[in-house]
Amino acid sequence: MKLGTTELIVILIVVIIIFGPTQIPKLTKMFGKSVKSFKDGLDETEEDVADEPKKSKKSKTAKKAETKADDEPDEEE
Repeated sequence: MKLGTTELIVILIVVIIIFGPTQIPKLTKMFGKSVKSFKDGLDETEEDVADEPKKSKKSKTAKKAETKADDEPDEEE
């Protein structure tokens, strides 16, 4: 379904009638901030998913190091 020029003009007129010409810049600014925040959240999630295998490898290595340290006798005794 494609929107033609006439439909877009009618939608714009309805928006101006409902919100008034003074509120439209505020609405567009809020909409822009919302879209930016949404995109930043998606990027952050993608980074977390990409970093997850690296974190699991590090945690396994850290657990092995802790286990070895626990198995070694203390030198003070």
